[in-house]
Amino acid sequence: MKNEQVFIIKGLGGKRRLRGRLKTPGAKNAALKVLAASLLFKDEVSLTNVPEIEDVARMLELLGDLGVVVEKTSASSYRLITTHLKTGNISTEISKRLRSSMVLTGPLVARLGRAAFPHPGGCVIGKRPIDFFIDGFQALGAKVKENGDEYEIVSPKAGLSGARIFFKSQSVTATENFMMAGVLARGTTTLDNAVLEPEIISLGEFLNECGANISGLGTPRIIIKGTGLLSGRKREYKTIPDRIVAGSFIILGALAATDLEVTDCNPRHLDALLHALRLAGVSCQETKTSVRIKGKPGKLKALDIKTHEYPGFPTDLQAPFAVLLSQAAGQSFIFETIFEGRLAYLETLAHMGADARVLDAHRAIIHGPRRLYGKEVESPDLRAGLAYVLAGIIASGETVVHNVYYIDRGYEKIDERLRAIGVDIRRASGSSI
Repeated sequence: MKNEQVFIIKGLGGKRRLRGRLKTPGAKNAALKVLAASLLFKDEVSLTNVPEIEDVARMLELLGDLGVVVEKTSASSYRLITTHLKTGNISTEISKRLRSSMVLTGPLVARLGRAAFPHPGGCVIGKRPIDFFIDGFQALGAKVKENGDEYEIVSPKAGLSGARIFFKSQSVTATENFMMAGVLARGTTTLDNAVLEPEIISLGEFLNECGANISGLGTPRIIIKGTGLLSGRKREYKTIPDRIVAGSFIILGALAATDLEVTDCNPRHLDALLHALRLAGVSCQETKTSVRIKGKPGKLKALDIKTHEYPGFPTDLQAPFAVLLSQAAGQSFIFETIFEGRLAYLETLAHMGADARVLDAHRAIIHGPRRLYGKEVESPDLRAGLAYVLAGIIASGETVVHNVYYIDRGYEKIDERLRAIGVDIRRASGSSI
């Protein structure tokens, strides 16, 4: 691949040598959705603590194409002026690489009466149907036209009408999308079997501050009363901490640190992970805004994990946690309930020395502990790519991780952060190794 970048990691050979502090950046999945919500505003939106990652850069490109004026006011702050949207056509090239582009459709149809977009892309981690979106828009009165992999959604001339939408299974993106669409729809929209994620609550609370009428946040039933366009003048959204990045850092601490503090996080958003770590024998010290892994734990213990929508064990931490399970004594069982095919990365971990076996598209068994060895690997998706980095850190020898674009999509300057706590990692051009 032209201009491909790789990470080259010299492993610790199972030794615990990392120490220091890792600051948690703003949450990717919060920032992206507030950026999309800018389309609901008649004037402007300001955001701070926005992570400098590829997915944010792509979302800003999409918004620019739609007519939003994007001003970068500091390294992690933006001002978006939304007075003159010019089109409902979502860029095909970018959206095929960015699953989150789907959340633009609700605000676009609600505001402009039309949105056109390709079948969404992103990481290759199993089927990602959009039937939730088609059914939801039809419930609100819109017509959906499908032409191969292209879709066009058109609202009635009078605009979208509030309706009750029941999600047959919980969906973060669908909940966000129709919560935003409901802000500009006529009447009341009720979302049943909605998700409970902190990012949803954070988005809804900010919209309410700016004039929306959303109730039930943090419950399975969210009710939105249409209020019309919002105003963001003299208001600022501060992105909440990224619980997945914080969790990844904490797992690394459990694997390879003598004293690692993960700061600027919200431990309450990590209850499922911290509970699992304690069951595995890891001692975690918490404050209101940090988690510290200190001292050498006893032998890691095997355990079973089952991913689940929040507040259950996060699917996005399943791959990094599997690296820890490869070092735990006994047999561990992974049940991935969210995405089909998300366990394929275990074949590469097995190539590095892990005793991991995939039973089917949703289940796997890991026996440990097993020493890992550095290999040349390729990131298949964002979270598995980070798991390979963790595996390379604890392995013996050198690991080369290809396709780091995926990792850059969700982890801000991860190589720089890891070097600061003692990891021997460098970024290089793929053609130079």
